[in-house]
Amino acid sequence: MSGRIRITEVSPRDGLQAESVIVDAPTKAELVRKVEATGVDEVEVSSFVSPKWIPQLGDAAEVFDLIAPTKRDGVCYSALVPNMKGFEAALAVNRDAREKHGVERLIDKVSVFTAASEGFSLKNTNATIEETLERFAPIIPEAHAQGLMVRGYISCVIKCPFDGEISAAQVGDVASRLLELGVDEIDLGDTIGAGTPDTIEQVLLEVIDRLDGRAHNDFGDPTLTLHLHDTFGNAAACIDRAIEVGVRSFDSSAGGLGGCPYASTATTRAPGNVSSLTLIDAATEAGVQTAVDRGMMVEASAFASGLIK
Repeated sequence: MSGRIRITEVSPRDGLQAESVIVDAPTKAELVRKVEATGVDEVEVSSFVSPKWIPQLGDAAEVFDLIAPTKRDGVCYSALVPNMKGFEAALAVNRDAREKHGVERLIDKVSVFTAASEGFSLKNTNATIEETLERFAPIIPEAHAQGLMVRGYISCVIKCPFDGEISAAQVGDVASRLLELGVDEIDLGDTIGAGTPDTIEQVLLEVIDRLDGRAHNDFGDPTLTLHLHDTFGNAAACIDRAIEVGVRSFDSSAGGLGGCPYASTATTRAPGNVSSLTLIDAATEAGVQTAVDRGMMVEASAFASGLIK
């Protein structure tokens, strides 16, 4: 098997948002620099969600300001935006970066998010799936007008902690709606890590069918990304199967940090993201390359893990 996978490092955002300890902005900026230096294609830096809901990421603008002078050529910085207010905050960051640091575009991609499960959508966004789509629909053309790529996250593509099993068709229907709205990338999240190679394959094939041959978007990146959690130790096998069916873009987290706070139960902590080292090793085993220096990722992962101890 030939080719290369694209890696989005999510530890600064998804990795830290559920932690009880709040990491300060300079330390978050250092985490971004360390994971960026490994050679990953993209760093999901932060989220412009209200600090009332995610206080751990209330310093997004400050973090972006700190990393603006050292952004590596060729790396993509992305940020989560739940609504127009969050999107406008992201645009303000880009304006400030141009004026203060001479960086033409600091944030290259914004991410909107919904779910394949009504129960999870209501818990995570206080809105139905359709309401989430209506909420961020105006963002997409505005982002494109600014030259920004738009990622559409779909949570709970295998199973929901509230609604139970999710069918591949449910996921496909949400993916189709996102594509109709104009997103450039679909990111499928196995939010609670319930996936197996077979169930992951079913969902991937369904969404690939909805993509109708569009393997890459107008920005030259893959239109389909997989976001796994390694709850039951199945992530490596799921990565292998995903690569077999043609997926070439994955999210991962240095040190395996993270897990959606709304996926936790009264007795069980939200499971963590698949670690970047697990992804790199699984890709190597599958015969595909990455742009990442594994030794540097070992160092970055140790730094990331130390932030939550």
